[in-house]
Amino acid sequence: MFELVLRGDCVVTPEGVEACDIGIAGGKITAVAERGSLTGTRVIDLAGRIVMPGGIDPHVHCDWPMPSGDGGAPAMTEPAAVVSRAAIHGGTTMMIDFVRCIEGDSVADAIARRDAGWKGACHVDYAFHLMVEGDIAPVTLEQVAAAIRGGHPTVKIFTTDITPSRKGRMVDFGDIWEVFQVIAANRGLGVIHAEDNDIVMHMYAKLFREGRTSFVNMAEVHNALSEDLSFRRVIRLAESVRGTALYMPHTSAATGVAAIREARARGVPIYGESLHQYMLYNAEDYKKPNGQIFHTYPSLKSPSDQAALWGGTLDGVINCIATDELCCTLAQKTRGVRIDDTTGGNAGVEPRVALMYTEMVGRRGYSLRRFVDLVSTNAAKIMGMYPRKGAIAVGADADICVLDPTRRRVITAADLHETDYTPWEGWEAHAWPCLTLLRGKVVMQDGVLTGDLADGQWVARTIDPAIIAGPVPL
Repeated sequence: MFELVLRGDCVVTPEGVEACDIGIAGGKITAVAERGSLTGTRVIDLAGRIVMPGGIDPHVHCDWPMPSGDGGAPAMTEPAAVVSRAAIHGGTTMMIDFVRCIEGDSVADAIARRDAGWKGACHVDYAFHLMVEGDIAPVTLEQVAAAIRGGHPTVKIFTTDITPSRKGRMVDFGDIWEVFQVIAANRGLGVIHAEDNDIVMHMYAKLFREGRTSFVNMAEVHNALSEDLSFRRVIRLAESVRGTALYMPHTSAATGVAAIREARARGVPIYGESLHQYMLYNAEDYKKPNGQIFHTYPSLKSPSDQAALWGGTLDGVINCIATDELCCTLAQKTRGVRIDDTTGGNAGVEPRVALMYTEMVGRRGYSLRRFVDLVSTNAAKIMGMYPRKGAIAVGADADICVLDPTRRRVITAADLHETDYTPWEGWEAHAWPCLTLLRGKVVMQDGVLTGDLADGQWVARTIDPAIIAGPVPL
């Protein structure tokens, strides 16, 4: 007798799509068996719906500083309590945010401070990427090594300051070289925001000289050449340090896709992430009313870049679709109007799973298995959580999203649970989550939140040696 049995006729497992029962006890999946064969204290019949692992968003920013625009103290974006509530409604059960290692007396102190804002205040399970910035002291390298071994194995590095006002974020290539040696020695993974700083800052100066300062020109600053140069330089540096594996977040251009593809063909352990914004919006959308709502860094690109990103999801170059979540109000998001003060990030964690199901399965004919890989399973594999997360399999956490394809809807901010706008206003969704489980607990059912802020737990991670050894087909 199980605590809970989910009875489905369209269950996405590592083996494919099956009709089966899922037996749950103690927060774990303890049986996957022939449909109708299990009994439980509670049985939920999910005929006609799609049962999949809970979504995993490997790239979010909660409680994050936003430049004030007037030189004052930065405003903070919404915390994990708000963002995770939206995630649960959207079928996402795991998020990975960031620890700025400079915000503490040590890396361990920075982690503890960050975790204090999440523990007991998050509806979903969570983890943190380490983020190193500026000049990296030798003692920091030692502390990063200890943090990797302690369950924080992913390290974010910027190759650009992004905007002229953010001096100090970029890490120079000598220090990146040193960080790569730490990552390789401790079986970590480099998470690289890769743009060529010389090109980016040159274009800021050029457009300001020409008086073309509107954010609609953003794609000229954060351009495809910048992505090309930086991706290839980072990859070459990683190749010089045996055992360095790379994850390229928010890949936005065909040049980035090509660089990842070529490196994987050479045996480089490198993995690509894109965002639903890049895949469904392009630089022309900046010209729409409140066009800032579509922006994140790097910029939106061209239709041909979008086509390359979609192609990358089919041949294993783009492995994850994330959000670069940054939850703020419409007034905050649209306050910046120039190329150097427009806010990045988007409020997108809630509609991500349903939106990508619609675009992948509904409109482009992707298999359910590939869709699930891109919004859940691959992130678990790359980030060191599989098979605990990202799988409907015996022994996995019972993190489950159920999509109901009879619940077609038009996305509106009024129906979501995050802020007062959505970049996806008016988009049609061909299905919507009707049930979300976190470690066996029903935390959302039929649009009603049934979980609480004590549900989310930090997840210690260890990168699978296979992910580091070579480019695993995903």
